[in-house]
Amino acid sequence: QVQLVESGGGSVQAGDSLRLSCAASGRTFNNYAMGWFRQAPGKEREFVAGISRSGRSTLYSVSVKGRFTISRDNAKNTASLQMSSLKPEDTAVYYCAADRTSFSEIVYRGPHEYEYWGQGTQATVTS
Repeated sequence: QVQLVESGGGSVQAGDSLRLSCAASGRTFNNYAMGWFRQAPGKEREFVAGISRSGRSTLYSVSVKGRFTISRDNAKNTASLQMSSLKPEDTAVYYCAADRTSFSEIVYRGPHEYEYWGQGTQATVTS
């Protein structure tokens, strides 16, 4: 069992950056792959980035690759999403999710395959 709380959302201008953080409770944080998803109004929740249990492997959606960076600090039970060169189309509620996976490397898994979710944090990018 793990509880997740996101923070760091806000409103920024296009081209700016935001850093989202996810604080996890529990004593087995390093057993979970972590993912970031986002959902814009009227759209399905979509995968943004994922990171393996150890942090050695990462995966990004095509739309954010090169602009976003996912990381984790297992000593602090946190995961982060550094978002740079933000675009208006990045506007969404961003969710942190945990996947208790047996895979040592990150693999793509859809929203329904992640077991635990934070409450979400709104990121708004204006032109």
